[in-house]
Amino acid sequence: MKIYTKHSKQKLPITKQQAWEFLSEPRNLKTITPDYMGFNILSGADRPMYAGQIIQYIVTPVLGIKTKWVTEITHVVAGEYFVDEQRFGPYALWHHKHFIKEIDGGVEMEDIIDYKVPMGWLGQLAHPFIVKPKLNEIFEHRKIKLEELFGKIK
Repeated sequence: MKIYTKHSKQKLPITKQQAWEFLSEPRNLKTITPDYMGFNILSGADRPMYAGQIIQYIVTPVLGIKTKWVTEITHVVAGEYFVDEQRFGPYALWHHKHFIKEIDGGVEMEDIIDYKVPMGWLGQLAHPFIVKPKLNEIFEHRKIKLEELFGKIK
C-alpha cells in the first residue's frame, strides 16, 4: 500500500486571525478551487468549522466525472490548525492537515496531505500522470487565488 504526501507552504501578508477566519469558513473552499472542478457544497457548511463537522461536496476532478466527496473535520485548534479527513470520495485515503504560523510580515500557511489512490497498482501507475499533476495544479490555483485576495509577501 503506497501512501503519498503532498506538502505545500504559502506566505501571505495578513494576520493569523484573518487567515483563520478565511480558512475556517467551509464555504470559502469554493473560492480557491478551480472552476472546472464544479465544486459544490451539498451540506455541512452552515457554520464555522468545528471538530466532528461533516461536509458533503460534489466535485468533478477528472474527465468531467462528478464525484461525491464527504469529509470530516477531525481536529481543530482555533487559529493554529485543523485536519480534514475523507470519509467517502475519490481517494482510498485522504488526511489533510492545515497549519497557520505567524511570521515576519504575515503568516505562513502549510498544508500536508497524506493520501492513497484507489484501484491498487493501476492507481499507482496513474498517480504520476493524473493524480499528482492534478493536485499540484489545484494547489497552484489556490496559491494564486489567495494572493489575489490577500496580496503577496515581498
